[in-house]
Amino acid sequence: MLSSTVTRSGVSVNDSHFLGSRVSNHAKSPFAVTRSASRSAIATRRRQRANLRCVAATGDSPHVAVVGAGWGGWGAAKALCEAGCRVTLLDGLPDPTGASPYLTPTGKPFEAGTRGFWKDYPNVEDLVKELGLREEDVFTEFTPSSFYSPDGLEAVAPVFGESFELPSPLGQVFATFDNFKRLPLSDRVTMGGLLYAMIDFTRDQSTFEAYDRMTAHDLFIRMGLSKRLVDDFVRPTLLVGLFKPPEELSAAVVMELLYYYALAHQTSFDVRWIKNKSIAEMIINPLAERLTQQYDISVKGGSLVQEIMLSPDKKKVTGLRYKDMKTGGREVLMQDIDACVMALGSKGMKSVVGNSPALAATAPELSRAAALGGIDVVATRIWLDRFVKTDTPANVLSRFEALRGAGGTFFMLDQLQPDHEALWGKAEVQGSVLACDFYNGGAIATLSDEDIIKLLMEELLPEAVPEFKNAKVVDSYVQRYYGAVSWFSPGSYASRPPLEISTISNLVCAGDWVKMGAREHGAKGLCQERAYVSGLQAANALAAKGALGSNVTKEHPVIPIRKDEPQVELGRKVNKTIMDILNPLGLASPWVR
Repeated sequence: MLSSTVTRSGVSVNDSHFLGSRVSNHAKSPFAVTRSASRSAIATRRRQRANLRCVAATGDSPHVAVVGAGWGGWGAAKALCEAGCRVTLLDGLPDPTGASPYLTPTGKPFEAGTRGFWKDYPNVEDLVKELGLREEDVFTEFTPSSFYSPDGLEAVAPVFGESFELPSPLGQVFATFDNFKRLPLSDRVTMGGLLYAMIDFTRDQSTFEAYDRMTAHDLFIRMGLSKRLVDDFVRPTLLVGLFKPPEELSAAVVMELLYYYALAHQTSFDVRWIKNKSIAEMIINPLAERLTQQYDISVKGGSLVQEIMLSPDKKKVTGLRYKDMKTGGREVLMQDIDACVMALGSKGMKSVVGNSPALAATAPELSRAAALGGIDVVATRIWLDRFVKTDTPANVLSRFEALRGAGGTFFMLDQLQPDHEALWGKAEVQGSVLACDFYNGGAIATLSDEDIIKLLMEELLPEAVPEFKNAKVVDSYVQRYYGAVSWFSPGSYASRPPLEISTISNLVCAGDWVKMGAREHGAKGLCQERAYVSGLQAANALAAKGALGSNVTKEHPVIPIRKDEPQVELGRKVNKTIMDILNPLGLASPWVR
């Protein structure tokens, strides 16, 4: 929740890289999701996966183009390869496989955004195990996080798994009782109003859509949350979790986020980070190597997809046109496509659909998705002349005027990653290395690189941790990502792209913003797990509908997240019974319309 994902620059058609920049239990609707990751389910998944490994592409194998190499694109590529397809994966990044780390002009490593791996990431964790990687080599331990304001330390989010586990939300209440340093208990208890909204908003489709049309700000007022609770804790959490303030976010998506990351279970908010190098190097690259060695996949980096072309009757994708930036922008036509996966964020969707007139005319749902807005992100990395000690490696900045409306985070990479030499590239190790990011950062992006670093080193960081006053910058790097992250604005649910395109039989979508319908998954929000699983389910949808031919029908198994706790299930059942009685009288959930 402290971060999702982005592309490195404006060259990539895949916005889910930042990263995220994250599926199914095959529930009948998105509002009837069951979550059960039992040992038997995982064992079944591994038996199914073993069968998939036996399938290899042949000369008659269907050819599938996957546009976008974020988590969704790689998830789709994996499932399609293992099902026996020939896959071409295209992305604007020069090397989407992670084999070549991104370096700053001075040769130091850089990654766009620092992304966490939460407790309920079962499919990403299973991928790591399947690749033969040890979790202790890939991930850090679960770590606490600190929230700072101009008044100092506001709160510490602990590792909830280290406390005696109680039913939710009692476990969270007791585990954090002493962790709020300034927020009075009288303000904290007003959070109780949201607990009812969380059992009500998924009652049925129309109720969910009504919550989606409302801003989170309005919901907080109607549910009685105190202004101080919102300003000091909820607002900064949303700014670094969904990258916008509550008045600009869908109440439904905010409820999804808070439930999935914080309230489903006591340990839901426990988070860990990449322990070495980058996500692309530690997870994506081993996956890419495995797929290229064992299956028929071609990864085309530096490829900007311009147009997706349809058959004369406009019922199928038959080809695409892209620019090969490695040959100076030469246009290439790919015509032998049997199916296509659009693993794109809002910015990439706007570009591809806007240049595909037949697609835009035939699939109005994609035109609506292309009209949705994106969020600006500014990512920085700073190398210091000394080591600075902080209470926690992951930190959130809130209520600082200098943020200019953005959400801010800073991560002490030298505390998360033990290989300090790797953090400094070929330069001599001198001190701490920070990743500092701004979300909803359009105003910050207008500053020069020098002024952004000055803002951090002379105002924000020293106000949070005074020891930064004594540190000097050895090197720094700033990147801006305009419109790179999905914006879940009020009313946006109706315009988000569906997994399956009703009018085009062999076209599917993937990404954390995609509506997965009957294949909906419990992972929500800007989430690597959700993005990855959406890719798996996009491939599964093609197989299930026969778009890949009669010989390619196997689906990639998907692990659901943990089952809802009994008190939540009971609360939802009782609430639905009451609201179904009140609905004919127009009294059901009167705070939404």
